[in-house]
Amino acid sequence: MAQRTTLQEFEAVFPKLEATLLAHAQKYNLPAEHLAWYKQSLEINAVGGKCNRGMSVPDSVSILLGRALTEEEYFKAATLGWMTELLQAFFLVSDDIMDSSITRRGKPCWYRHEGVGMIAINDAFMLESAIYTLLKEHFKTHPAYVDLLELFHEVTFQTEIGQLADLLTAPEDKVNLDNFSMDKYRFIVIYKTAYYSFYLPVALALHMLELGTPENLKIAESILIPMGEYFQIQDDYLDNFGLPEHIGKIGTDIMDNKCSWLVNQALQLATPEQRAVLEEHYGRKDKNSEAQVKALFNELKLEQRYLDYEEKVVGELRTQIGGIDEAKGLKKAVFETFLAKIYKRSK
Repeated sequence: MAQRTTLQEFEAVFPKLEATLLAHAQKYNLPAEHLAWYKQSLEINAVGGKCNRGMSVPDSVSILLGRALTEEEYFKAATLGWMTELLQAFFLVSDDIMDSSITRRGKPCWYRHEGVGMIAINDAFMLESAIYTLLKEHFKTHPAYVDLLELFHEVTFQTEIGQLADLLTAPEDKVNLDNFSMDKYRFIVIYKTAYYSFYLPVALALHMLELGTPENLKIAESILIPMGEYFQIQDDYLDNFGLPEHIGKIGTDIMDNKCSWLVNQALQLATPEQRAVLEEHYGRKDKNSEAQVKALFNELKLEQRYLDYEEKVVGELRTQIGGIDEAKGLKKAVFETFLAKIYKRSK
């Protein structure tokens, strides 16, 4: 019987991986105080999140095998999971600097810690390098070693081009709604979020079990990328229509000039008069302007438009999942588990 991991089990693997990373740095005679800095960066930036991406790797491996994992299998799968968390940490440390963010996971962003500042850029590079140190240490002799290497490189690049498109389309300090379109939005979402959050964990699980055939990877991609797009659209919806006590934050997409699903839908539906309201008030650091945009979103019935979209896309995903031929190693339950986590979520 497949078994889902817990955050406690998953986090218990990290100290062993950290020891490997610190031992690797020590080979170069890194001074003790600098080694301590690296250790602190790893612990603050890689640990402490929900770890949904990372835990999806052992969960997917367990589903694909149809049973609970042995201790060794779990360690291998969780190690790949922690590599996704290191990739996430590399992105977040960098992203927080680019966005001038204040807090991350309820604490000051790493670059805002005392004495860190722009050293955080180099720390981000080191978080990325840690992926390849662990990959070499634990998967060098694995038949899919090169596939795993190439997967991490490719998904990293995909996320970076998504981030580039996001930064150029919606700079926080320069509002130009003519820059927005659903095509640009879809590109940003697919490459900035869907590949590393949805496709990567499953592709890692498939490669670990030597099931990463071109056909299996293509089927996984065809389901998980639309699922990742749905997840981000859901996130945009919750930013405006979700309850702060459920989502754990107050939405800021309107004031931050985000190229969100909601504003793109509004631009498609708006009359010239309604467009003028968006031009005047979207992306302004002002509560009154935000309220005007929210009122317009309600006027355009965007909540119902989202709910209709959700039912349509989830129906399509369920049909795709139902058509999987399990004889070739893929299991419908891998995708059903991902979908169950996000369908109708409120946070």
